[in-house]
Amino acid sequence: MSLFSWFELIASGLITGGIYALVALGLNLQYGLMRILNIAHGEFLMLGAYLTWMAHTTLGISPLLMVPVSFLALMALGLVIHKLCFRRLTVTSPNLDIFEARGLMVAFGLMFLVQNFASFMWGGDLRGYDYLAEPVKIGEAQFAGNKLLVFGLALLFSGALIALLRFTLLGKGVRALMQSPTGAQLVGIDTQRLHPLMFGIGLGLSGVAGCLLSMAYTITPSMGEPYTVTALIVITLGGFGSMSGALAGGLLLGVVEVLGMHFTNPSLKALLSYSVFIAVLLLRPRGLFAK
Repeated sequence: MSLFSWFELIASGLITGGIYALVALGLNLQYGLMRILNIAHGEFLMLGAYLTWMAHTTLGISPLLMVPVSFLALMALGLVIHKLCFRRLTVTSPNLDIFEARGLMVAFGLMFLVQNFASFMWGGDLRGYDYLAEPVKIGEAQFAGNKLLVFGLALLFSGALIALLRFTLLGKGVRALMQSPTGAQLVGIDTQRLHPLMFGIGLGLSGVAGCLLSMAYTITPSMGEPYTVTALIVITLGGFGSMSGALAGGLLLGVVEVLGMHFTNPSLKALLSYSVFIAVLLLRPRGLFAK
């Protein structure tokens, strides 16, 4: 393989990994802070994708304009879901283990509820639209313009979340809660306001990821579930609760998948991902990038 072939291959993996990272960051925020393993996370990504597709095809609104709209719409939905479901579980669960188990069951219900809602509203057919699909040359390599845009925006939102958590007072409160919930409450951090806000931001990021995916890929009501599984693998790679680890893990998984499919068989994509997942769980259960 030539140098440019390697560049094209690795760049393709990074483009895929950027989306993986963005999806995983939202889920990692919810689980790392509140211990809510929201396995319906990918379904809300799917809602963001359909929202963008519907606005673009029926109203002619640019998908780029739908990025903040998808974020705000899914964030608002996240605030409502947290208030109706997870806040009550927090009050009624006697300990964290029972809360996690009950939260997982609620997330299962949400997953099927959102899937069936999407099937009822839009049917099961593949949906999509053309947007910046013209190839862009970088040296001798070529990439679709929409995928380069998706990669850039995914990195932008991922970097913005990491910067928010690292450099702001709000972020310090979130990191304190992740490290020691009891200690954070003792110093006056208001979990009653912080938990729903971070859950909403997590769902907002899933809406952004869905909006970006709709620019470059076809969408279906069942598209969310594989992204939830991928997000769990990415979180395992990067370490639970580590946002920078999730970003690095997403990019790494994208490159591993592309290289593995190139040198073996494209049908082995799932096998490669699960093999990495199991190996990390056995050898580095705290994640590759955990300190």
